[in-house]
Amino acid sequence: MELSLSPLIYVAIFGAVLLLINGIYLLAFGRSIEHDSKLNRRLVLLEKGNGKKDVMEQLRKERSIHSGGLSLPIYGLLEDRARKGNIAFSARTLLLLMVGLSVFSFVMLSLATASELSMRIGIAVVFGFGGVFFWVSSKAKKRVAAIEEQLPEAIDLMVRSLRVGHPFGAALGIAADEVADPLGTELGLIADEISYGRDAGEAIAEFGERVDLQDLRFFAVAVSIQQKSGGNLAEILDGLSKVVRSRFKLFRRVRAITAEARWSGMFLSIFPLVALVAIQAIKPDYYDNVKETPLYLPLAIVVCLFLIINVLYMRKMTDIKV
Repeated sequence: MELSLSPLIYVAIFGAVLLLINGIYLLAFGRSIEHDSKLNRRLVLLEKGNGKKDVMEQLRKERSIHSGGLSLPIYGLLEDRARKGNIAFSARTLLLLMVGLSVFSFVMLSLATASELSMRIGIAVVFGFGGVFFWVSSKAKKRVAAIEEQLPEAIDLMVRSLRVGHPFGAALGIAADEVADPLGTELGLIADEISYGRDAGEAIAEFGERVDLQDLRFFAVAVSIQQKSGGNLAEILDGLSKVVRSRFKLFRRVRAITAEARWSGMFLSIFPLVALVAIQAIKPDYYDNVKETPLYLPLAIVVCLFLIINVLYMRKMTDIKV
């Protein structure tokens, strides 16, 4: 039985693309730019002797790199994910990186496989564009999840500070110093902006819109209402903290309940692709007799469409809003 190594080569090249993206990112910006670090990046910059104003300007400059650009759908989607993940690369740089990695993938495919030119070009484009988009999306998802998990603890710290008499700006700064990244640096930046005269509700609301978190929008509304009409902000935030924790607990419970459906959908979506790769590896000429028939390409497109519909439908069924 003749085995084909082409599927393993494709997997290895895609893995090399992902490693290359991360390597370029770390080489360009260093480990300190990683926003999922346990260290508070804002405090690290302050400890290096930088002034509070200089640190605030640097962090605001990094944050505004994804403040808007072209209205192209792919560009806008990429920019939105990069904004949520606070990726230091701009969307234009990411697009150039996609092109460069597509060329890299094409060269590697040309050296390692004997597939047709059109197939190599198609796979190279998928690897280059898909690899960068997958990397940015994973960074964004991980960062937003971390912020959502850290938020109740940060609000509790603010509540305790407010109850002992600290103003809101000072309470926010204390929470920022105690909470790790990614939330710690964001809260510290908001506290610095408030100390320079920016409206607290506006700054928090802008942060909530940037990472697209409903809990942060609730937080911004609570602060804005208290500033305009008065009231016990500590009690309001204490109630908000309990609501956020309850939502987070319910969300995890929903994920546990829908785990079987999600894994079933993932298996049903991935199994045909795994079967295709296994057949190509075990018997590369398995489809040679049908490739030249006129129905081969239309039916292959129909199968791909059904797979995409299956993925989207299963994801919609298990995506329960909490």
